[in-house]
Amino acid sequence: MALSDSQYSRVLIFGAGNFGSCLASHLGDTQHDVYMWAREPSIVSHFNEHHRNPVYLRDHQFPTNITAVGPEMPSKELIDSMDVLLFAIPTQFLRDNLAILQRQLDAKKMPLLIFVNKGIEIGTQALTLEIIADTCGPEVAKKATFISGPSFAKEIVERQPTSVSVASFTEEEANKAAVLFHQPHFRCYTGGDPIGIELAGALKNVYAIASGMADGLGFENNTRAMIITRGLAEMTCIGTARNYTVGYRLGKGETLETIMKTLGSVAEGVSTAKGVKKMIDELGVTAPIASTIYQVLYQGKDARTGVRELMELPATRELELPASAGGAARGLLRKLGYP
Repeated sequence: MALSDSQYSRVLIFGAGNFGSCLASHLGDTQHDVYMWAREPSIVSHFNEHHRNPVYLRDHQFPTNITAVGPEMPSKELIDSMDVLLFAIPTQFLRDNLAILQRQLDAKKMPLLIFVNKGIEIGTQALTLEIIADTCGPEVAKKATFISGPSFAKEIVERQPTSVSVASFTEEEANKAAVLFHQPHFRCYTGGDPIGIELAGALKNVYAIASGMADGLGFENNTRAMIITRGLAEMTCIGTARNYTVGYRLGKGETLETIMKTLGSVAEGVSTAKGVKKMIDELGVTAPIASTIYQVLYQGKDARTGVRELMELPATRELELPASAGGAARGLLRKLGYP
């Protein structure tokens, strides 16, 4: 889809992993002026010389209108020249990077801020929205836009049909992000519930591990469907590619340490499982699948034993929502200044 000159944007993407790289390629294909920050000097130099990422999506040839920058944090001059800042940094590292970047932002000329990371910060149980509010202020958080959905990096660069949700408390910002990304092969649907988008995107990574673990144990469609439906119920109480691989290999008997050393990319469900477990305990909700995934990942529980114990649980009500349900979300809304 051809764009008019007025529709071209200057975009700086923080993160040169799988998803940051694929979104750089997507925006580069539509002739936006794209910069991609990487913290590894080898990626920066190799990318600018060959227009290939030597670590992620290695077989993909990137458009020539993408420039890699780093490893130093981009200068204020470069940031001031951007229309869009897009963050594809793992959630566990986002707070430190935003704290540094915040000093470079001009409140009178704030670019569109888009976040595509999925996860819950370990220790604080904070969603990205709360991390933004803590580091950049509530007004910036209200304008932040979040993109999430069933979107695998390899398929995006192959232009396979994909759709995503684009959410912000500020409708104008969500619409800007949708226009930026929307193409015939990449459909964008806007909404006004960034908390829901974030929770769903973070929690599904934990259940993707459960699904992979079940497949690794040799179970088939009934079990996968059960995990999906029960996982949706647990997500209601609390609130799939790399994460699935972690679960599958756990189901085959590998240790988490071995898997993480050889995975080659970030599986945010592994770290999110810690935050989810603390949320479950604080909220007093029952989420046996998520609790079992935590035990397998961090307490050495055998995957097959975990499945057996789940199946031996007594019959129970479909949903048991405690009085505290939704309390964390209401607290975040108050932090942003909403009644």
